[in-house]
Amino acid sequence: MRTHQGAPGDGFDVLTMGRVGVDIYPQQVGMSLEDVTSFGKFLGGSPTNVAVAAARYGHSAAVITGTGADPFGKFVHKALAGYRVDDRYVVTVPELPTPVTFCEIFPPDDFPLYFYRFPKAPDLELTVGDVDFDAVRAAKVFWVTVTGLCAEPSRTATLEALQARDRHGITVLDLDFRPMFWDSHGKATTWVREALELATVAVGNLDETEIAVGTRDPREAARALVRRGLSLAVVKQGPKGVLAADSSGEVEVAPAPVKVVNGLGAGDAFGGALCHGLLSGWDLLRTMAFANAAGAVVAGRLSCADAMPTQDEVLDKLAEVRDAR
Repeated sequence: MRTHQGAPGDGFDVLTMGRVGVDIYPQQVGMSLEDVTSFGKFLGGSPTNVAVAAARYGHSAAVITGTGADPFGKFVHKALAGYRVDDRYVVTVPELPTPVTFCEIFPPDDFPLYFYRFPKAPDLELTVGDVDFDAVRAAKVFWVTVTGLCAEPSRTATLEALQARDRHGITVLDLDFRPMFWDSHGKATTWVREALELATVAVGNLDETEIAVGTRDPREAARALVRRGLSLAVVKQGPKGVLAADSSGEVEVAPAPVKVVNGLGAGDAFGGALCHGLLSGWDLLRTMAFANAAGAVVAGRLSCADAMPTQDEVLDKLAEVRDAR
């Protein structure tokens, strides 16, 4: 038996769909998990973190996802409430455990992840019946990730949600490709390309754009994405910053300097800040600079959801960047 929280809603600024879990992160940096002796517990899952980040900027946010009927599932609901993210679309799947994710922290650029989503993650059990299509259509930003396409019934639910949007408003496909969730790269490419036809914005790093459009060259990738009918393509280049292309042209923003503690939440912070810039009607350069700075703030912190910055914290980071020039 499945349970669903709350009643139908509408008009969220940001509605995300996909992965959720509990991040179990070591308190000791630079150590293998076999030697770590203490851990912190945090809310996790990329689209969930994006919703948390958007809520930090004052936007109404909700997430469509699933947990098990276990203490970690209860923790997810409690954490979402604490972050002011609506949990009414968090389905409970009693026969499956809430996923946990461990990581190792070797700054500045090595953060191995260990996903425990067995035998299957509840968020991959999302069905068409779990989706409030009125809420999907009404959201100002609808954000989904590629992970939701890796298995049924989540794949069909995700694609039908995108079809319900009909490229209305801001419909974001996060290219968030995790190879351990897929049978093959080729299968991922097939489903990613189908989803791209239903999105207005795509966001991904070089590995992810290669899966989506067959190239790691950032400009070629951005242009290939725009040719698929997207209004905005964002290509994250790691230490080279970010490149974005829309109908007005291309902008490239250098990375904001930061002493990296844990790089795992930076992309989600970038996503939440991207939503904020788009909802605020900012131009492309301002939006990319803000999102880049938000990612840098979180890269300098241990956790993901807990670490999502406020607007003032991002503006302080932007001021640091300006002062350093």
